[in-house]
Amino acid sequence: MKTLFLLRHAKSSWKDETLPDFERPLNGRGKHAAENIGRYLKTNSIVPELVLSSPAVRARDTLEIVCKTAKWTTEVRYDQRIYEASAMRLVEVLSQVENDRKIVMMVGHNPGMEELLMLLTGTMERFSTATVAKIALKTTKWTTAADKRATLEWLVRPKELL
Repeated sequence: MKTLFLLRHAKSSWKDETLPDFERPLNGRGKHAAENIGRYLKTNSIVPELVLSSPAVRARDTLEIVCKTAKWTTEVRYDQRIYEASAMRLVEVLSQVENDRKIVMMVGHNPGMEELLMLLTGTMERFSTATVAKIALKTTKWTTAADKRATLEWLVRPKELL
């Protein structure tokens, strides 16, 4: 059994229109939402063994706030392939995780997060910014994560935590 948490980056700022998409930081609302998600994860004793994240600034900022708030010292790997990735590209990234890792979190972007959730579980859910989902994978190997034997256990949006 493997557990995958999907986390979409928090709300980003469009204030500086000269910034490339990759470099957009979080806005105030996004920072607050990331803190709320971090508190939720800490309160529920959720600690991944490995976090795979997009290296985009808004994903990095989200993860930094979540890790600080949840008090994680988890290993983090930034992977360029996660930025603007399709569900199949995200599955490719997951398939390369070492099998001794049982609990993994992936931090990324839409539409990839929604597509990956649908691909793995057959469930279509709106993945608003800073949403986190828990997926139970009925497999012992990350290479078979996409064999459609996964279940969405829960999904939490920041606005539900207010």
